[in-house]
This record gives sequence, structure tokens and C-alpha cells, in this order.
Amino acid sequence: MAAPLPPSPDDWWRDAVIYQIYPRSFADGDGDGTGDLAGVRAKLPYLAELGVDAVWFTPWYASPLVDGGYDVADYRTIDPAFGTLAEAEKLISEARDLGIRTIVDIVPNHVSDQHAWFRAALAAGPGSAERERFHFRPGRGPEGELPPNDWPSQFSGTTWTRVPDGEWYLHLFTPEQPDLNWANPEVRHEHEEVLRFWFERGVAGVRIDSAALLAKAPGLPDFVEGADPHPYIDQDELHDIYRAWRTIADEYGGVFVGEVWLPDSERFARYLRPDELHTAFNFNFLACPWDADCLRRAIEDTLAEHAPVGAPATWVLCNHDVTRTVTRYGRADTGFDFATKVFGTRTDLALGTRRSRAAALLTLALPGSVYLYQGEELGLPEADIPHGRIQDPMHFRSGGTDPGRDGCRVPMPWAADEPHYGFGTEAEPWLPQPDDWSGYAVDRQTADPGSMLTLYRDALRLRRSETGFGDGPLSWLPAPEGVLSFARPDGLVCVVNLSTGAVGLPAHHARLLSSGPLDDEGRLPQDTAVWLRVR
Repeated sequence: MAAPLPPSPDDWWRDAVIYQIYPRSFADGDGDGTGDLAGVRAKLPYLAELGVDAVWFTPWYASPLVDGGYDVADYRTIDPAFGTLAEAEKLISEARDLGIRTIVDIVPNHVSDQHAWFRAALAAGPGSAERERFHFRPGRGPEGELPPNDWPSQFSGTTWTRVPDGEWYLHLFTPEQPDLNWANPEVRHEHEEVLRFWFERGVAGVRIDSAALLAKAPGLPDFVEGADPHPYIDQDELHDIYRAWRTIADEYGGVFVGEVWLPDSERFARYLRPDELHTAFNFNFLACPWDADCLRRAIEDTLAEHAPVGAPATWVLCNHDVTRTVTRYGRADTGFDFATKVFGTRTDLALGTRRSRAAALLTLALPGSVYLYQGEELGLPEADIPHGRIQDPMHFRSGGTDPGRDGCRVPMPWAADEPHYGFGTEAEPWLPQPDDWSGYAVDRQTADPGSMLTLYRDALRLRRSETGFGDGPLSWLPAPEGVLSFARPDGLVCVVNLSTGAVGLPAHHARLLSSGPLDDEGRLPQDTAVWLRVR
């Protein structure tokens, strides 16, 4: 096991490598088929050996799990399927002893329909203070039979559900996720108290789900395509909310990362001003096809939009909502929509794996912090889930045309020859694992010097031990068409070959690490990346 990491400065988040854990699918400690905190605690040495600086947990709170835990019933309780609050506190402490910080996921836009507030709102009736915490409205039409407005859903389907007394309530996601009314002081106060609750239990940071959706336009006007401002995305009121949150984070030395999807770079940067969020996810980079020009533009645009506010960029190749990197990069048509999930996608896994290895070195060499989704370090592809086993509500709300996000949420393979690949020893996992995943198992890859896991371990070790990585400047170097080449501080150089043939490497450079072997003439093959150091 790796030695504990030395204490790092308060701005550790500016160049951290943060590992995303989807608790249901990471490791099953009690053998019931669902991942849990006991499983994570048992795997902390694995994460320390991998070399990550922090772990981010998608919601682990009490929840009916209609939407993978993003329908929260109680923010101060761990879901019994995962464990207890005492176990969470032990996990946070044990991880910190290994130099690994913990980031929790807060879902402020909505709660579960099983949350005590919403149940009270249904019982209290129209005009009550309990309903003011949500968006209850009378319907339109002669009998109030039509929804109050025409807002489109973040998922497929309607955004309004009618209750027996005739009123409707708003939900930008599923009906089981009623939206909170952020104009209500009780809503603001409650979330500020939830932040304090988790900071006091030792978490280092908070990821904010759907961070640009909380505030709604007064009166909830109808949606007009192209209207500015949008009635429920990026309302100016949000910045007051996050300034209040920032004062709380500063009390505890905590950090925020926001899930902010905005096309306007100037509007995006406002969330990263020094008195608001510390960082926000960079989805433009994730959305890029495997194309040198597209990737360079995404990198340049990202660095440019962060520079005016002095915030570090974040880089991510995959998460729990999108098609896994190996599958995306292995599609014949690289002009795909990264978020599109389609049944029966034809994929060249060898091609996707080669590109994913190169993308790993590219991402880890860029300035800022990196988010690594569980299983990316194993090169897991998107799994095909049988129709009868699909659980994601996106599938059902699309009428069955969208396969949903379950394919990137399949439980991790730990041991090639154990039941369920070592995920859990007894019950079948909550999502089925493919029959051909033994080669991806951690124990097989640990013994293979050419595996994806070995590449990630080597890259993270070098990122920590060698100067020039992490936060800081980047300068582009001359390169042939289809090749990305850039310099970082102290003579560090990264070259990524996305062209159609092998390319020569700069002279008088020492090779630190490459995503694949060089050819017989010492050239960098197609779809390969290398880290160099000027001699």
C-alpha cells in the first residue's frame, strides 16, 4: 500500500485528482448485491495505491432510489442500503488518514417525494406555508386540467404533476423529485444547515448537482425557445445563494464544485468568482470527439474562460451520466453526441481503448484538477443492459427509446475468478455485469504491466512526484496537423498523436511515460500520447 500523502496546502483542490464513487456499484461489503460504505472502506487501500487526492460520492443519503439517489429523502441520514451515518464518519476519517479527502454530493434543486417537507405539503393543502417550500400552482384551462406552464423536462415527459386537490407541482426531473422554491427563506436556511452538518463531519468539499437550475423566474412564465434570460436556467438570483454558501465553506476550509452546463463562457465564469464556487465541471472538453482541432479549441476556451476569475479548470472524460470513454472513442463516427445512449452501438473496443489511454495522459497533463470516474482506470466499456434489467427513469420516460444511463453504472470487477468478479460474494449485483469482464478485473490488471490500471497508477505517481503538472501555465508547441503538443513548467512536454500516421518526437527529451509503445524508429504511433522532459 502507498504511504499516506503529506499534508497539502489549503488550495489542494486546484490540481487534485478526484475519484468519483457511485456507491451502489463500487464494492459490496455485506454481499446483498448493492455497493455500500463497508465495501468502500475495504477498498481505501486500493484508492491510496491508485494515487488519488480525494473521493467524490454521488448521493449516499436516505432515498427511494428512483433516480440513483438524486431523489433525497433525508440529507442527514445515510441510506440503509449503504450503511449508517457512523460508518460514513469512519470512512471520512479513515480516508483522511490515507491522505484522501471526501467530497459529498448535494442536490439542492429538488428532494424526493418521500421527503418530510413534501409529505407535509401534500397533507397541508393549497395556500399553506408547507406548499410554499415547493412550486404548487393551480392548473390552466376551464377545470384547471392543464399544467401551469409549458416548461420542458430535463428528462423526457412533462414537468408538472397534479395532486388530488387539483393543484399541480413542478418537477424538472421525475415526478418523484419535486422542485424546491428557492425564493422561500426556509429552503435557503435548511440547505445552509445541511452544508454545516457535513462540513462538521469532516468532508472537504461539496459537489452541487444541477447548480444552475435552482432559481426560477418569478411567475413561472412559459418557455420561449431562445429567450434570454431562460426561465429556469442561470437566473441571476443564484449568485446570491452561492455567495451565502461560500461564507460557510470558508468557515470550514471546504470547497465547492458545481455542475454547471452553460454555453455562454462569460455567464459560466460568473459562478467561479472568488466569492462564489471554487470550481465547476468542464463539460465542453468531455463532449469533444477524438479530433485534434476540437480538443485544442476546448482546452483553449476552457483556460480562457477561467483566467479572468483566477479559477482552475477541471477536466473529466466520463461520469455516471454519460457513455463510457472507451465506447465513445471506439465508435466509427467520431462526430457522435457524447451524451447519446443508443441500443446496439457498434464499437471498436481496441480503438477506443487505445484512444482512452492517450486521453488519460492528455487530461492528466492539463492545468487544473482532474475527475476520474470509477472504472475508467480499468478501461471499462459501456455495458449493454438487458431490457428487463434497466432501472434508469430516463429509459421509461422516453417510452423505451433511450437505454438510459445504467450501462456506465455497472458494478466494478475486482477479482477475475470470484463470483460477480469480486464485487460481492453472495447476491447477484443490482445491475448485471457482462460475461466477458474478467479481463478488466483489478487483480488481473495489477499483474499486467501493460494494463490500463498500471498506466493510471504510473501516471498519477508521476503527476505527484514530477514538477510541472497540475495548476499553472500551458503553452502550445509547433506540431504536425492532427497532433497536440504543449509545454508545462520545468521542461515538461505532452504530445498526443491524433493524426493518421506515426510522428517524430522532439530531440533531447527524456521519455517519462507513454500510453503505448513507440514504433521501431522511436516515433509516436497514431492514437498515442507521451510525456517528455527536456534533458
